[in-house]
Amino acid sequence: VTAYDAPSGRLADQAGVDMILVGDSAAMTVLGHDSTVPATMDEMLVLTRAVTRGARRPLVVADLPFGTYQVSDEDAVRNAIRFVKEAGADAVKLEGAGAMLSRVSHVVDAGIPVRGHIGLTPQTATMLGGYRAQGRTAKRARGRPCACSSAGPSVPCARTTATGCGCTRPPRSPRRRSSCATRAASPASSCG
Repeated sequence: VTAYDAPSGRLADQAGVDMILVGDSAAMTVLGHDSTVPATMDEMLVLTRAVTRGARRPLVVADLPFGTYQVSDEDAVRNAIRFVKEAGADAVKLEGAGAMLSRVSHVVDAGIPVRGHIGLTPQTATMLGGYRAQGRTAKRARGRPCACSSAGPSVPCARTTATGCGCTRPPRSPRRRSSCATRAASPASSCG
């Protein structure tokens, strides 16, 4: 489930939700922008910090906003660390495969779980000519998270994709939350 504030985090926790995404979609749904691109790191830190204050048990995944990881591996690691240290996030999410695989690998090497992302990728909507889902067929959906998982992400995120792609990868044990990760970590990871 997606949340942007402490009450939503608390409600998700009480409902037994295992994972909460603090998405850059807040730029549109909370901050009134026309796209997710204007979301800043500072805004996402505030929202993530609010959610982690409300949610005690679920894994909280913070969405790296546009421009915070595309430039370099160092930027990706620096900003992922900020989410963990300053906002209490358990993992981060980023969009993309290809050139972004290096970013994923470096963030994972720094000890931070990464959630890959396939499907609707709003940060690249302009480049794609508008909001277009990626991975609409099972074959194309399988390729994106699997390529990304070889770099080390913990949980692929499927948004507006074909069903039955068969790619799963359980979350790693979080630093401060335990119950959801242990349940999800028992089956072996599979991709493809």
